[in-house]
Amino acid sequence: MNEKDFLTGLFDAAVEAADPGAALAPHLPEAPKGRTVVIGAGKGAAQLAQAFEQLWDGPVSGVVVTRYGYGTQCKRICVLEASHPVPDSAGEQATQALFQAVSGMGSDDLVVALICGGGSALLPCPPEELTLEDEQALNRALLASGAPISVMNAIRKHVSGIKGGRLAAAAHPARVVSLVVSDVPGDDPAQVASGPTVPDAVSRQDALRLIDSHRIELPEAVLAHMQRPEADAPDPADPVFAGHEVRVVASAAISLEAAAARSEAQGIPAVILSDAIEGEAREVARVHAAIAREVLNRDRPFAKPVVILSGGETTVTLRGKGRGGRNSEFLLSLAAELDGVAGITALAADTDGIDGSEDNAGAFADGTTCARLRSAGRDPAGDLGNNDAYSAFEAVGDLFAPGPTGTNVNDFRAILIR
Repeated sequence: MNEKDFLTGLFDAAVEAADPGAALAPHLPEAPKGRTVVIGAGKGAAQLAQAFEQLWDGPVSGVVVTRYGYGTQCKRICVLEASHPVPDSAGEQATQALFQAVSGMGSDDLVVALICGGGSALLPCPPEELTLEDEQALNRALLASGAPISVMNAIRKHVSGIKGGRLAAAAHPARVVSLVVSDVPGDDPAQVASGPTVPDAVSRQDALRLIDSHRIELPEAVLAHMQRPEADAPDPADPVFAGHEVRVVASAAISLEAAAARSEAQGIPAVILSDAIEGEAREVARVHAAIAREVLNRDRPFAKPVVILSGGETTVTLRGKGRGGRNSEFLLSLAAELDGVAGITALAADTDGIDGSEDNAGAFADGTTCARLRSAGRDPAGDLGNNDAYSAFEAVGDLFAPGPTGTNVNDFRAILIR
């Protein structure tokens, strides 16, 4: 067996389980008496829009926004592109296009919101006293903080004119059906893309406490805005949200189960640790490595051969100025823990095809990774300290770069123990 090919096949199975057409088909809403307008945002929004057009039997119009390079051809729904992970003016214009698409809706009309991961950065909409530059600074501060995605989104929705359900409120009195591809631990739809059409109950005071407890250094103008009552996000109990529907159509749990089934079909038992793992990437890697060694040496808690699967969204606290994302950093830390250990091979990758801001989804690692890095003139510990996992795996030819997948159900980790 070629370990890399085997692990790639599991990743492919996970992505296929979140295919836009297959995910949307069972969840299409009933056609309205009036208009049907599609809005959406996220790294897989264009593919979701394309699939919706093919599945929908009736007239439809609308606008979705996705990351640069992630667009695809739609016949009736306009696909816009903007910057991710740091928002730009194209995203600001796309946000206004979404508001225009739902303006003037009536009670007989239907708004279908196609929401997936990445939408937070793609929908900049600074409040009146803030600027795009303020929102960009906020995004950089959050990304560098190492805070969980739920904390980031709790803050973002109070510093926005579209997040926290505000886009759905703008569509009132139309019925809004949100079809969500979850990329967040726990699959709370209000957390995906900071919930432009799904309000939640996390208050501004809650968000301020989170800022303090996680010691997040926000830009001064943003923090000042957060102190004002005007920053309060919409209340889920507001009547404008009455009758709205929210459906999670794809998630990490479904994708991990598909990967496990693919593994077992090839004769390798599979176990799923969790689809909602959070924490610092390098620390999560150490725990995974300890479990893998226990299996290898003592056949507990699982007997080998076995594939250990997990999902969720780890974080990276920026310490250096290298290149990489959370999955690559996870693997470099894992490689350090497994240095010289034979019989273990791992793949960690983002299911959207991009890990952080580079061109890879993740990488492969095994017990020979660190030795090969040293032979290539690199220092594994130094690369990890500098957050330079991309350069490390590039040096030994172990980057995993499938390209944009058209979906996003968060991180995928598979560790094969022979």
